[in-house]
Amino acid sequence: MYDLIKEAIVDDDAAIELSKMDKNVVEVVDAISELSLEDTMKLGMKFKRFPLGCDLTEAVVGTCASDLELMELLGNCRLSDMLGLPIHICAYAFADIAEKHGMRGIEVMRKVYDSVDVPLDLDHFGENGPMRLPQNIVGCGGECYNKGPVYTECPRDRIHERLIDKEKAESSDKEEWVKLSSSVAINLTSEQTGEGHAAPYREAVDIADLAKKYQRGLEAIMFIGDGYDDLITGFEKAIEIGADVFVLEGGPYNAAKNPVEAFAKAVAASRILCPGKVVGTNGAYERECRVGLRSGLNVIITGFPKNHHGYMCGYEPGTARRGKFGLPRIMQIMKEEVHNPNVQVPVLKEDLIPLTTAIKIAGRNYIYPKKIGAYTVGDAHWATLINSKMYKNLTLKNDLNDIVNSANGNSVALLGGRFLSWVIANELDKQVDEIIISDADPWVQRMTVENLQDALDATIIPGDGDVNSANQADSSIISSTVPGISNKILNKVPNAFNIV
Repeated sequence: MYDLIKEAIVDDDAAIELSKMDKNVVEVVDAISELSLEDTMKLGMKFKRFPLGCDLTEAVVGTCASDLELMELLGNCRLSDMLGLPIHICAYAFADIAEKHGMRGIEVMRKVYDSVDVPLDLDHFGENGPMRLPQNIVGCGGECYNKGPVYTECPRDRIHERLIDKEKAESSDKEEWVKLSSSVAINLTSEQTGEGHAAPYREAVDIADLAKKYQRGLEAIMFIGDGYDDLITGFEKAIEIGADVFVLEGGPYNAAKNPVEAFAKAVAASRILCPGKVVGTNGAYERECRVGLRSGLNVIITGFPKNHHGYMCGYEPGTARRGKFGLPRIMQIMKEEVHNPNVQVPVLKEDLIPLTTAIKIAGRNYIYPKKIGAYTVGDAHWATLINSKMYKNLTLKNDLNDIVNSANGNSVALLGGRFLSWVIANELDKQVDEIIISDADPWVQRMTVENLQDALDATIIPGDGDVNSANQADSSIISSTVPGISNKILNKVPNAFNIV
């Protein structure tokens, strides 16, 4: 495994081989532990390319805290929605705010759901529904993050002070919370010697089962821990429980001898092992955020003032404390560390709408975790967005049937080679003999051609630019849902069918 991983850093074919094979967690972690930091970062970024992994970089924002007014919470959520940032739901805070207003927690959840279109990511949720915690816990100033490493558990024993009677009083609403969510987070750190930090594993299993019942995305939170045994346990449990997304917590819960290097290696290993190809962090000091982004990190969870995620990412010991507004800082760190001229960093609403359009055209029967060829169609983002109100309210100009019916003759050129082109090609395979794939990115074109060649009966041909590809085919379809890209192609190939 070490030799293959070492080759994959510089050899595309080795990376492709590695991505397709069954992988053993210990072997992957062992192999990456032997790499230099520079090679680790190169490997992680290699596996962030389409379609080896998700290539988006995203901020997810916690909008709530127990001592916010309902109006402040709703205003924070509206601002997040305007930007297009998914909202991280700290369920205990929603329930606390509801209690102050004589409401049930689910009523606040519904108000937020009705107010926004972006995905809702549910966290701090247990076997009774929203976890409930005493005031000294919900108002914690972030002692562990502010003091710095190494803590092995929450110094206030927050989990062991849960207000179970309050939880049980609203347990009948439990499934409704999940129905209104796009994804659900579970915490696996109790399996990584973090018994004082997280609920027992049985609760993670219970919530994972509920998320799968309603086809919601599942995120598994784990510590970096010692950077080896703890991490291996986290990966193995995440895969066993069926997680789509790996969420890595560093900060004071990164006890490795070299915490920066350990964080980078955890991200790189996650890039290779994570089923849904999305790797995030809910807690990482600034130096961890930066090296993580250079190693292929997709998501940083941050927060508005008073929300605990506001200080958990992007700050350093001595400055990480409750009250910080982490979002602007995280956005700037992302801008400095991620250089991708083709994708906005972080992803905003104008990027989510075309992605949601592609997902809606493809439909639930095609998207992740479903596969065409060797790869899933999309990543865990696709499973999350399909459960958002953005998806529900989006109106398509053309559905998949319209697109396929636009094709005439036995040869079709697909102009744009990302995931949606796979779905269109799979449908066209029933009626054409030849499909030409054209994409401005040679890597995207190559990966799509090779994947479809193995999956379809039609002859799949690499294109030679959009114009030449269209001239060689009986008909052409622009398979990008990004208006700027599709209009640019349409100007060159005016007879092509434009799906948006």
